[in-house]
Amino acid sequence: MKPAVALVTGAGSGIGKAAALGLAREGYKIGALGRTPGEISTTVEEILANGGQAISLLADISDEGQVDAAVDQLVKQYGRLDVVVANAGINGVWAPIDDLKLSEWNDTISVNLTGTFLTIRATVPELKRSGGGSIIVVSSINGTRTFTTPGATAYTATKAGQVAMVQQLALELARLHIRVNAVCPGEIETNIEANTKARREDETSIPVVWPEGQVPITGGRPGRSEDVADLIIFLASDKSRHITGSPIWVDGGQGLLR
Repeated sequence: MKPAVALVTGAGSGIGKAAALGLAREGYKIGALGRTPGEISTTVEEILANGGQAISLLADISDEGQVDAAVDQLVKQYGRLDVVVANAGINGVWAPIDDLKLSEWNDTISVNLTGTFLTIRATVPELKRSGGGSIIVVSSINGTRTFTTPGATAYTATKAGQVAMVQQLALELARLHIRVNAVCPGEIETNIEANTKARREDETSIPVVWPEGQVPITGGRPGRSEDVADLIIFLASDKSRHITGSPIWVDGGQGLLR
C-alpha cells in the first residue's frame, strides 16, 4: 500500500503548520495549502529538510476553482488522498450586530464556512477512490462551548456551522468508510489575531472576573499549536477508527469557566 496522503489547509502557520509537520513526521505525504506563498513554502521546506514529502498548494479556500485545482494538483502528484485537515479560517470582524456590515459578515462566512464546504466537497471523491479516510475540521470553543467573545457573531456562527456540518456528514459518509470529526481549540498561541478586526468591544463584552488566567490546566497560559496538532494526528490515524461525528474540545478547561 502506498504511503497515506494528507491535505492540510491553512498550513502556513499556527495549527495548520503544526499539523502538517506532525503528519509528515508520521509518514504522510503532505499537500500544504494556503494563500500566502512565503509561509507555505517555509512549511514545505521544513518538511523536506526533515526527510518528509510535501508540495505547496496556493489557493484561497473561498474560491471554488482554486480549491478544485489544488486538490487535482495534489492527487496528480501523489496518486491518492487519505486525510483532509480543513483548518484554514479567519476571525474576521468582531463588532456589535448593528455595526457589523453585510460585507464583513460575508467575508467571514465565505472563508470559514463556505471554505470548509468547498474543501470537503472537492476532497470526498478522492477519499472515496482511496476506499475511505478521515476528515478533520478545525472549529473552535467559540460557538460550540462558549459565546462570550465580544462581537464575534459571524465567527461563532461559522464555528457552530462547522460542527453541524461535521455531524451531518459523519452519517452521510460513514458507509463510505470516511470519518468526519471536529477539533475545537480554545486559546492557542497562533497568529490568527492578524485576521481580526474588533470594533466597539465595550458595547458587547460580558463583564466576568476569571480566576487567575483562563486556561486552568496550564495555569492560565494559552495552549500551543502542537496541542491541537497531536489530536489531529490521532484523528487522522486508525487509532481513532471508531470515532466519527464528534466535536472534541482542546481548551485546557477554558470553556468550562465560561
